[in-house]
Amino acid sequence: MLSRRLVELFRWVDPGPDSSHLVSDTSGWWRDPTVLAALGPALAGLFPAARPTVVIAPEVTGLLLGPLVAAATGAGFLPAYKDGGERRRWGTGRWAQTPPDHRGGRLRIGVDGRHLHPGDRVLLVDDWVDSGAQFHALHELVTAAGAAVVGAAAVVSNCPAEVAARLRVRALLDGDALG
Repeated sequence: MLSRRLVELFRWVDPGPDSSHLVSDTSGWWRDPTVLAALGPALAGLFPAARPTVVIAPEVTGLLLGPLVAAATGAGFLPAYKDGGERRRWGTGRWAQTPPDHRGGRLRIGVDGRHLHPGDRVLLVDDWVDSGAQFHALHELVTAAGAAVVGAAAVVSNCPAEVAARLRVRALLDGDALG
C-alpha cells in the first residue's frame, strides 16, 4: 500500500528549456499524512534486526526522513551537512568527500563529530539514491569514527546492483517504478 501511494504522489517536472533532464517532485509525499506516518517505520523495517544507535541522513530531504526513522527505531538522529554553510565552522566535524555523483559532481559531507562515537551502530537514510556517492562518503566517515554502518535505507534507489550491495542499500521503491 505505501509503495503504491508513493508512486501515485510522485511526479516528474520539466524545469524549463535550460535543463537537459526532468526533476523529481516528491512534495506529495510530505503533504500526505498517511505516507508521512508510514515512512519512518517502513524505512526502519528494511533493516529489522539492525538495532541502530543513531540514524544519519544528508541534507536536504534526508533531514525530513532521518528523524522519522530514528523515532521508529528508538535511535538518535545526526544530520549530515554539505560543505559550504555554517556547519563548516565545526571544530569537531568529521568530513568525507563523495566520489563523482550521477552528474559528475563531488562534494564534502560531514557530521558534528561530538555526536558520532566509536561503537555506534549507524543506519544511513535518504530519499533517493542514484549513484550512491553520498552514502559512500558517509560510510567512510562513520568507519573513520570507529562506528559501524548497519545499513542504508532509501525511499527510492536507482543505483547499480553492485553499488547497492557494497553500500548495503535497501529501498522501498526501485527507480523504474516511477517511470
